[in-house]
Amino acid sequence: MSLSVGIVGLPNAGKSTLFNALTRAHAAVGAFPFTTIEPSTGVVPVPDPRLEQLAAVFHPPRVIPATVTFTDIAGLVRGAHRGEGLGNQFLGHIRGADAIAFVLRCFSAGDVGHVEGEIDPLRDLEILELELALADLATLERRLDRVGRVARAGAGSREVKQEVELLEQVRAALERGASARSVEVSREQAPILREWQLLTAKPVIFVANVDEAALSGELPASAIGVRERAASEGADFAAVSAKLEAELAELEPSEAAEFLSQLGLTETGLGKLSRAGYHVLSLITFFTAGEKEVRAWTVRSGSSAVEAAAAIHSDFARGFIRAEVCRWDDLVAAGGYPGVRERGQRRLEGREYLTQDGDVMHFLFNV
Repeated sequence: MSLSVGIVGLPNAGKSTLFNALTRAHAAVGAFPFTTIEPSTGVVPVPDPRLEQLAAVFHPPRVIPATVTFTDIAGLVRGAHRGEGLGNQFLGHIRGADAIAFVLRCFSAGDVGHVEGEIDPLRDLEILELELALADLATLERRLDRVGRVARAGAGSREVKQEVELLEQVRAALERGASARSVEVSREQAPILREWQLLTAKPVIFVANVDEAALSGELPASAIGVRERAASEGADFAAVSAKLEAELAELEPSEAAEFLSQLGLTETGLGKLSRAGYHVLSLITFFTAGEKEVRAWTVRSGSSAVEAAAAIHSDFARGFIRAEVCRWDDLVAAGGYPGVRERGQRRLEGREYLTQDGDVMHFLFNV
């Protein structure tokens, strides 16, 4: 599976600048509202130093990282659900995303206008959350109209009646200002909720777009407020500088790493957002490694060995016999598989083994 993140924000929050830097794409960027007209999508590798260290052991011709897909849409404004601005036209492009990143302006550049006048990221966040909630309410109303008529006619099955009940429950939550993700659902109801692809049901990342200096010093009060809000809502938080990321994107990797080091930083915005996305979605990484290929794979935390095998190929899961497992750092320290075997660090695991972040796995299976 591949992590996918939809990027939303008010016009001129820096989301398209950030998107361009993360993906090295060329979405339109400007100091005026609605510069981004068409949605943009980019697939980028997830930074993972473990992959590089494993590759140094085997020197394979192919090193394949996990990926994250970013989708950038037009800026949302007050009234987007009524057709104000352009963002509402493109909300459909992020309904399939795994998570949503709210890019909130905390930087101070005076030459970049703000559609609401003053810089206030918490107010901006409330605007964004309201517009997404109102878009979801419209989705629920349409769905409720369709399935509700069936249920009222007495022709609906038990499943239809359950869906109507859940629709009304989620609608009530949205109407009182809560999000769809705040609604407690049963295991039986969860697939129904996912099918609707509600925007407010998705995990969220609050991204404070700050001035470059704030990354190596004290965050501004506006960004601290965003961080505290994220903690109160169980969301993930990342402070980035879209301007700095744009500068790094113009450099060679070695030059970018040196530039970061000079600033006293150890991680790019892509690294922060990828890590936040993995955390908020409870994703982990396991590896396959050998002389032909070293590769990172993404699965949900708690996935069994069979589910990890299925991430590679359905045949691996169907004919699963067992998995040979070792830790990535043990493999690097031992210099290869013979070393981990000698040290007793490579073991055989069965179908029910729970895959751990950083496992290196080799699957044995019947064709």
